[in-house]
Amino acid sequence: MSISFHPETSSYLSTLPGRYYYDPALYEQELERIFSEMWVCVGRAEAFLATGSYQVVSVGRESVIVVRDREGMLRAFLNVCRHRGSRLCTQASGQLKGSIQCKYHAWTYGLDGRLIGAPNILSDEQFDRTAFGLIPVALEVWEGLIWLNLADNPAPIEAQINGPVIERFGSFEPFTRYTLSELRVGKTISYDIQANWKLVVENFEECYHCGPMHPELCRLLPGFRSGKTYVAGDAAVLAEDVEAFTITGKASRPPLHGLLPEDLRHYYGIVLRPNILLNLLDDHVVIHTLWPTGPTSCRVTCDWLFDPQAMALPDFDPMDAVEVFDIVNKQDWEVCELAQMGMSSKAYKSGGIYVPAERHIREFADFVLDRLGHTQSRE
Repeated sequence: MSISFHPETSSYLSTLPGRYYYDPALYEQELERIFSEMWVCVGRAEAFLATGSYQVVSVGRESVIVVRDREGMLRAFLNVCRHRGSRLCTQASGQLKGSIQCKYHAWTYGLDGRLIGAPNILSDEQFDRTAFGLIPVALEVWEGLIWLNLADNPAPIEAQINGPVIERFGSFEPFTRYTLSELRVGKTISYDIQANWKLVVENFEECYHCGPMHPELCRLLPGFRSGKTYVAGDAAVLAEDVEAFTITGKASRPPLHGLLPEDLRHYYGIVLRPNILLNLLDDHVVIHTLWPTGPTSCRVTCDWLFDPQAMALPDFDPMDAVEVFDIVNKQDWEVCELAQMGMSSKAYKSGGIYVPAERHIREFADFVLDRLGHTQSRE
């Protein structure tokens, strides 16, 4: 497949053709070659406090159980019984009583995935129980975030994740000052969006739309009003009369304890492909976790994270921070859904263009094409 777009010397590069945002066959390729071969974030490690606490998540086309075992380790397994292929855990989350049991024939697995019970055959000398444990899925915890990889031999997670952080800050050290792994969730909201997941990523990567669409955001971060995109160490700065990124503009929490004076009053946005949108502020962090749910739909789970010391105070209330980004989110989802409506039109058959302020998004389009193995012709 060949994709045509403007030469690199042009300030106006083409988007992906419209079919990349609705074609079921292309969506299936993305599930296979992006979400089944890369590290995919599935949530926060803090959600699994007790032995046996679990969640069921979808990665690519697979259902995966993430569980805390008896040794305190997080583990992940394909949610499939090795006997006759039955789905094991059917609830989105819960608490296991020391094992995972199949409802169909009562095959039972330890929290470490070993087969520990199989009625009438476990003592059969011809049956090798070690060959029928649950199929493990690679799991890593990075800065408090759980990442899974379905590949047989996945590359180290740092090879995928650290690059965007270093590119954004110039080195990894400034990012560590946000102590992401120490923060805790103060509020979670999930949004179902009738738009292809790539439209959400592209929307996050530019602020050309911020002036017309986000008056509340531009009031707090006036640099976005011009459509400027902040990259490679450059940060958006709060307005002079604004104390914090809250709906009132007033500060109700101290800065995160690891930050330096030069970090204060700044906002950094980072995309960790394929499915994390990071928003770093001086008194909280907002994480958007993106879940494709179909060729023309996706879900975003938004977590607002705070310093646990601030959360322990009797007057802690996250809603002044939550309210402003909830407004911005809903504004974004509206325009992403409007964009989705045009993807199947013949007017968008060959795609549109990125204006100079959006030119950097073409790199994301190229990432998608490269992962899918689609060739590109520069005409």
